[in-house]
Amino acid sequence: MKHAITLALLVSLASPAAAQDSDEDSNLREGWGLLSEGSRLILEGLAEEMRPFVDEHLLPMIAELGALIDDVAMYELPERLPNGDIIIRRRVPLDPETGEELDPVDDPVDL
Repeated sequence: MKHAITLALLVSLASPAAAQDSDEDSNLREGWGLLSEGSRLILEGLAEEMRPFVDEHLLPMIAELGALIDDVAMYELPERLPNGDIIIRRRVPLDPETGEELDPVDDPVDL
């Protein structure tokens, strides 16, 4: 009997706490939902403000760079030199006079 009373007391004390946890969880979920929605609206607004700049400046620059590079697979990864310059080497070098690809075996090495 003593155990039954103790068990009933514990259940009755735990029930309001469980309800409170449930309310806090729903409030937390609602808060995260509102935060998510607000962040999405801010980013959409920034994207709309940036669209004219992207259309006028960035897209033409990317198109020009694409015309110069031709195929990205023809180049090594960019390399930063000690002086801060960044170079992108071709996998197969071009002959400076003809503009044709050199045979890697016949390629002179600068020492």
